[in-house]
Amino acid sequence: MPAPKELDASASLPALYGVKLRKLRTRAGLTQRQLGGKIPIAHSRIAQFELGKEVPPEDVNAKLDVLLGADGDLVDLWGHIKRTPYPDWARKFMEYEARANAMHKYMAHSVPGLLQTEAYARELLRLGQPWCTVEEVEEMVAARMERQLLLRRKQPPLLWVVLDESVIRRPVGGATVMREQLARVIDAATAPCVEIQVLPFAAGGHSAMGGSLTVLSFESDPDVAYLEAGHAGVLVEDRAVVAHHSYRYDLVHAQGLSPEASVALIQKAMKEFAS
Repeated sequence: MPAPKELDASASLPALYGVKLRKLRTRAGLTQRQLGGKIPIAHSRIAQFELGKEVPPEDVNAKLDVLLGADGDLVDLWGHIKRTPYPDWARKFMEYEARANAMHKYMAHSVPGLLQTEAYARELLRLGQPWCTVEEVEEMVAARMERQLLLRRKQPPLLWVVLDESVIRRPVGGATVMREQLARVIDAATAPCVEIQVLPFAAGGHSAMGGSLTVLSFESDPDVAYLEAGHAGVLVEDRAVVAHHSYRYDLVHAQGLSPEASVALIQKAMKEFAS
């Protein structure tokens, strides 16, 4: 049997939870399969909890707390995790985002959070995290809207966004939500700090296929890159690797429509949603 994977409790709150859960399970003399059988859930779920890759639902966590004699420690830790509106992998990126003086983004699947309407953000979060309660989704929506204050500063950062054409074509939330969202994007494009491009289907394959890409630039610090796909993100700080991702963005930027042609295409999409 292979040795258990080493865990870093400092990596994230879910990782800390996983370390605690493994210690309690080991102390109780239970295997993952035995503990899963007592709940009951698949033992593979217990493994995911212990690796910090998944946080158990509230009812499962309560059973774990009782079964392992945690005396409320797991309940308290779970509550702390759930009170945090952003996952650990996103928080460090947002710390960088708040300091950036330029953001260059290729968005593969959705409008960037900094330009989303409440209705559009709500639908994305509801669909992407179907296990969340209405209250949890609303908390995340509020946190996302608060992030948009970055663009209302006296000296806001440059935001240059390349939207894949699928972003303006897919009816997230229905026609009304999409019309409102596309109108918001067009309005944002009139701001001196925002540039919008669309990467049309006609451009064919491109260097950023597979997920969204952000390159953040700073007044004196080196650039960083952020890769995002689904509900996971990777922050890249190594200068050589960041340079590669910046080159990928430049290629996508070169394939995009001009800002003027992009706005015209978005306006056309809005009319199609009105029909």
